[in-house]
Amino acid sequence: MKKIFLLTILLSALLTSGMVAQVTNNFESGNRAIEQGNCWAFGAVTYSNLEFRIAGFWSGRSNQLTSSAISSCWIKTPWILLGSGNITMKARLENDSGTMRGIVFSYISYDASNPNAIKEGATTTYYTYTFPTPHSITVRDLSIPIPVAIANSANPYKILISFIGTGGSSRVFSDDLSIPGTYDSDPSNKCLPVVRVQDADHDGVADADDAYPNDANRAYNSYYPSLNQSGTLAFEDLWPAKGDYDYNDVVVDYRLQTVTNAANEVVEVFSRFVLRASGASFHNGFGFQLDGISPNKIISVNGNSLSSSSIYQIASNGLESGQTYATCIVFDDFFKIMKWPGSGSGINTDKNAPFVPYVTLDVHLVFINNGTPAAGGTVTNVELNPGIFNFFIVGETWTGQMNGNARVTVQDRGKEIHLADRVPTSLANRSLFGTLDDDSNPGNGKYYKTANNLPWGINIIQGFAYPIEKAPINEAYLHFIDWAASAGASFPDWFSNASGYRNVIKIY
Repeated sequence: MKKIFLLTILLSALLTSGMVAQVTNNFESGNRAIEQGNCWAFGAVTYSNLEFRIAGFWSGRSNQLTSSAISSCWIKTPWILLGSGNITMKARLENDSGTMRGIVFSYISYDASNPNAIKEGATTTYYTYTFPTPHSITVRDLSIPIPVAIANSANPYKILISFIGTGGSSRVFSDDLSIPGTYDSDPSNKCLPVVRVQDADHDGVADADDAYPNDANRAYNSYYPSLNQSGTLAFEDLWPAKGDYDYNDVVVDYRLQTVTNAANEVVEVFSRFVLRASGASFHNGFGFQLDGISPNKIISVNGNSLSSSSIYQIASNGLESGQTYATCIVFDDFFKIMKWPGSGSGINTDKNAPFVPYVTLDVHLVFINNGTPAAGGTVTNVELNPGIFNFFIVGETWTGQMNGNARVTVQDRGKEIHLADRVPTSLANRSLFGTLDDDSNPGNGKYYKTANNLPWGINIIQGFAYPIEKAPINEAYLHFIDWAASAGASFPDWFSNASGYRNVIKIY
């Protein structure tokens, strides 16, 4: 019981001592094996309770001192993150013999590259105390400054205390050793320095795992479909009529980067949209709803393309007004961003027409600004999963008027066209459900499908080579109908380039 009690006192002293951390050894365990278990080391020094002990019941006792080499007789501390101030200890000679007696103080650096298991680097001697002559057994109170070069360093050091002497048979007793600093050895790991998690911004995420190690407001990135891959959205714009079904009226690639903080709350979303093609005659808009996310949980939106004549009403935070859930209009008119090349049909849908360079829109949604969330509160990365991004286009409708032989069309905010079974926004015209070729049944959760489950919009996360103008998708991709009619059970890879899957002549 005595040893357990003494060990408890020792460990407490090693870790903290009042307001200033100290690493101490008063030898009162009576058994140096206990201190060795806590990463102290001894060379020709024992524990002694003889009459020359200095304080308490035990002191350290050196062998007879017959060498001036610092490696002959010594005490070595554990690894310490040294503070500033003085190393203090008590020492006395066992008798007055000998021509010279002294105590040498050195420090040992840590060298992670050293092949030696204990990783000790260079030893630097910086102070020698010489017992005054004539020698006596008087107790000496020593106070040795910690060198400025190592005081308050972020690197661990060991202190080596060596007992030296020539002539005679006297030994040195030592006691009450105290060193300003924090114990930094790990007894469970070969007494090497404690492995600390580096966290420069103090957000609780290790620098090695932190995508923003110097920014306490950001920690992680997640990408969809992936860091180096974009998905493709392709729409047919004549809904609720089936139309020519070539799926090239709006073709947009997308990639989402979500930034979260240490609490896994969404800080911002960088959404990249690459406009590739439009074989439409309609001036289609494009956007997305974040299903289930209130508009007041987003501080701002920027990077989208809205003209001054836009039919969309935009709130002060950049989202569309009048919506139950956060809705971002990415662009209001495809043709105001990419222009018809002057020949051929559509934009990048006719192989014989000039190619029009793609246009990229980077839309930035901010949820937390400098650590302060939106008025509606935070959104977790679980809540903002890729599945809640509900993409759609907004088409045009005929007015009933004629302009020569052509019917007049106008942009119609209510004419939303979503992917299969995705819910419309609050501003969609629900009276169009179940008309013409549409077989939507909101009561059963069926949206934007024909009677045989053909959709008006598709999302291919692997990317998609769309059909040329006026080539129905089922003639370009020979298993598309099988896939759609089976609700995805058959040919889930219908878009692949496997043998017998494509008619490349009809793909742009």
